[in-house]
Amino acid sequence: MTDPGSDGPGEGIDQRRRSIVKIQLDEKSFLRRRPEVEHEREVALFDLLEENVFILKSQDATDAAHLQGPFHLKLGLSEDRLIFDVRDTAETPRREIVLGVRPFRMIIKDYFMVCESYFDAIKASSPLQIEAIDMGRRGLHNEGAQMLKERLAEHVELDQGTSRRFFTLLCILHMRG
Repeated sequence: MTDPGSDGPGEGIDQRRRSIVKIQLDEKSFLRRRPEVEHEREVALFDLLEENVFILKSQDATDAAHLQGPFHLKLGLSEDRLIFDVRDTAETPRREIVLGVRPFRMIIKDYFMVCESYFDAIKASSPLQIEAIDMGRRGLHNEGAQMLKERLAEHVELDQGTSRRFFTLLCILHMRG
């Protein structure tokens, strides 16, 4: 009998076929930032590799063989476009997904403002005030993640956690010079 908390036969293997096992940020579109931002980047990358759902959707009948993961992903920002360079583990290109970031500008701007307030509040505010700002921050983060998930829906299926981590990385990439 299988333990209800464990993977059933083949579940771990199936999950790897539907996931990212390596991620790289395009260093040309990424600059080092203050320690809080670096920490958020490291946490998002670690969490993304630990647990993610990333299922490529078929574009045509001959595309099905290329949909099997696991995948390596190069993520970058170029000319106001978020680039998902999806490859197999042998680094063979599988798909490039290009997503305009212009629709995200307002939510990213609002998210940055709330994050600034949050970091300032940590230094001088009461726990209740910090919690209220953090709830607003999480709400904006969820809204951005949902928008990203919807905009990627024709190309790839993501779960909410994966989408949240990608939104974090989008915000960090958006902070470039």
